[in-house]
Amino acid sequence: MMDMHLKPVRTTCPYCGVGCGIKATPAGGAGALIEGDVLHPASRGRLCVKGSALGETLDLEGRLLHPAIREQGGLRQAGWDEALDRVAQRFSAIIAEHGPDAVALYVSGQLLTEDYYVANKFMKGYVGSANIDTNSRLCMSSAVAGHKRAFGEDVVPGCYEDFEEADLIVLVGSNAAWCHPTLFQRIAKAREARPSLRIVVIDPRRTATCELADLHLPIKPGTDVWLFNGLLSYLARHGLVDKDYVAAHTEGLEGALAVAGEEGADPDRVARACGLDPMLLREFYALFAATEKTVTAFSMGVNQSSSGTDKVNSIINCHLLTGRLGKPGMGPFSLTGQPNAMGGREVGGLANMLASHLDIDNAAHRDAVRSFWDAPRIADKQGLKAVDLFRAVEAGKVKAVWIMATNPVVSLPDADQVRRALEACELVVVSDVVGSTDTAAYADVLLPALAWGEKDGTVTNSERCISRQRAFLPAPGEARADWHALCGVAQRMGYAGFDYLGAHEIFDEHARLSTWRNAPDALPRAFRLDPLVGMDRLAYDALEPVQWPLAGRTAGTARMFAQGGFSHPGGRARFVPTAPRLPKGKPGGEFPLALNTGRLRDQWHTMTRTGKSPRLAGHAPEPFVDLHPHDALLAGVREGELARVTSAWGAMVARVAHGGGIARGSVFVPIHWNGQTASDARVGALVNPEVDPVSGEPEFKHTPVRVEPFGVAWHGFILSRDELGLERIANWTRVRGRGFVRYELGGREPVTPERARALLGAGEDADWIEYEDKAEGMLRAALVLEGRLQACLFVSRRPDLPSRAWLGSLFELEALGPMERATLLAARAPRQGPDPGPTVCSCFGVGRNTIMLAIRDKDLKTSGEVTACVRAGGNCGSCVPEIRKLLDEVRCAEA
Repeated sequence: MMDMHLKPVRTTCPYCGVGCGIKATPAGGAGALIEGDVLHPASRGRLCVKGSALGETLDLEGRLLHPAIREQGGLRQAGWDEALDRVAQRFSAIIAEHGPDAVALYVSGQLLTEDYYVANKFMKGYVGSANIDTNSRLCMSSAVAGHKRAFGEDVVPGCYEDFEEADLIVLVGSNAAWCHPTLFQRIAKAREARPSLRIVVIDPRRTATCELADLHLPIKPGTDVWLFNGLLSYLARHGLVDKDYVAAHTEGLEGALAVAGEEGADPDRVARACGLDPMLLREFYALFAATEKTVTAFSMGVNQSSSGTDKVNSIINCHLLTGRLGKPGMGPFSLTGQPNAMGGREVGGLANMLASHLDIDNAAHRDAVRSFWDAPRIADKQGLKAVDLFRAVEAGKVKAVWIMATNPVVSLPDADQVRRALEACELVVVSDVVGSTDTAAYADVLLPALAWGEKDGTVTNSERCISRQRAFLPAPGEARADWHALCGVAQRMGYAGFDYLGAHEIFDEHARLSTWRNAPDALPRAFRLDPLVGMDRLAYDALEPVQWPLAGRTAGTARMFAQGGFSHPGGRARFVPTAPRLPKGKPGGEFPLALNTGRLRDQWHTMTRTGKSPRLAGHAPEPFVDLHPHDALLAGVREGELARVTSAWGAMVARVAHGGGIARGSVFVPIHWNGQTASDARVGALVNPEVDPVSGEPEFKHTPVRVEPFGVAWHGFILSRDELGLERIANWTRVRGRGFVRYELGGREPVTPERARALLGAGEDADWIEYEDKAEGMLRAALVLEGRLQACLFVSRRPDLPSRAWLGSLFELEALGPMERATLLAARAPRQGPDPGPTVCSCFGVGRNTIMLAIRDKDLKTSGEVTACVRAGGNCGSCVPEIRKLLDEVRCAEA
């Protein structure tokens, strides 16, 4: 067993692509004290609320601890040898009968670079198929394709310091306040130090990020190319071309201007196409034109589109035209969504790539990789991208799929199709840390993987910074590294070259491949790790964060392309003509609204990690559909009530919300809920499977839907120490609390006192407290076991039920006192102050009502004053935009 000595271990956060540094101190068992690493250049000690709460997610509840094999009676525990034998034998038999393209891997940006490297080598060099794709296809593949078309290689030219040195930051399709919080806090601090810094947000929604913006352009979904083509035309017509840079380092400007000019020569016409106020658009164009030090950062709102690659190139075109890249404070900047999306791209994790930034369509590149690996074969064509991969599984063309560290039955578009595909597949192998995901339910072989805190390897963040992710907890049960499981299968299939003794040996091979034939007269590319070649285990363990390309083991390169040096033949960047086109499937008729999906501040992916933290559950405990009040009226739904959202591909149920940031004709639904956390809330089942023709990235931001009432006779909630069976409840959401499980309910069958007893498991002689008002449709009940609150249930015809906060605190008591017992069904202590309201600050548990009351009573004017008064916003700062919004609400109300 690993001896941790309870010393701090420097590692990296497993959430977004910012790649924050963490100091983790094991606290005994599966716990750890988490704090920011002030020495890590990406975050300088900052952590968002998700990172701060990582210590609450390390328990072993629900962990997959042993391999399992499915037989007629269900899953049975197996040993590693039996499980790997089964995988190797079935893969070998299927390949022998149907060829290498009959098997596939579907992997994840949650993998470490070393896992990714081995998976790619196994499939492309030894199986001989490129049927390995990753969930990064769903978030960053349009950025990859755009970079390669423009620069000749997948390179982000800038660094995080550019956000602090810029005079203008343009955030396009990026709710950075919620999705990249520590980077957003760097921007906010830069703004405080230098108020002249201007910020523009281009987003159909008014998100938390807009609270810091000088200008918000609520663009019509899918019209980004119109906007940036218009900007390109505007810059050219006003003489804002860096002629020396364009002449020396680029090609293709005339073609790009010709396409842009057709639609973009008239800003008023562009404004109409984008649904914008012409004055706002002209203001943005003039601001961009006048500000040399401009960073344009883009994320999912750009990438997750059937025209995502063109959107990326339309942004890059504007920076190439003005020579604004590779210099301090300027450049296009792709904000990656996952902790190792960049590392996966380095090793060729996508189906259309080879390792080390080499191209699968290039015979010389294929020969270079095959010869370096001394592989028996090499994939000679692109593999199936994610959406097409699971279509091929359903069609029987792919007969075995190995899924690692991702949950496609929840996360892919048209997710019910993925469910059908896995049901029909001959062999489904799932490597995961959790044994009961929506995807694991279809596994024929389940393999227990190491989780964050147990894994050892490297990740690469959005600014090309390679960091160590170090283990600080021992491996639980029989869990193994993903690369270890892959090597076990490869060896059983007779493949040489998979006898690594540790992650350091894999990284060394990865670094050596980056230098292989990487010369001006051979296959030159910017990605190279020369100084990291030859590291032994000690040197690898001591590796400090560093940006590639490297000038030394600790000396990275912050910015690229200021003096050209692009990776296209001839060294020139390419302007890419981008003809505007709207998403397919225009809302109207049966589906009048456009669905937009995305992340929440305090949750991550399908909640298998963040769902363990009670602290993170308070901000948004239930799935919701956010829509404009006018659209809600037309749909016949009310705020706080349940509604069904339906598309041509599927349906889900969520609670209606009016967040205030949605334009008419659009709705927003978060992506996080799965089959374990809600009865019917997988928004992926609704999403249009249309993909970008270049990148293969799906259209997550524009699906025609309708919203209609989901009728229930009552609303309610249960707090219980034990998990409950809710088979006869029409709709439920499961939330983890401190010492209890919380269920939010909507039901159709009446809840009588007898049924309440059955739900909570109360026998006839149980210590039972009950209040019923049949006229009001109200029932409140509690079960007390040996003096402790065991469970309570509150039911009403109306959705405005009592606060859960005080009731939840009772589960921390060893025994209920007379006062708690007497007031239990009132859901508040006799001397309790006002209901704190929905959580705004998750770090300190401060509610909306508490903040609003302090603003009014203390006449607070700034977010800093709110923090000084009630602590909200005083830790990670993720809630500061919401605090600013509450300050504005109070001012408006007073006015």
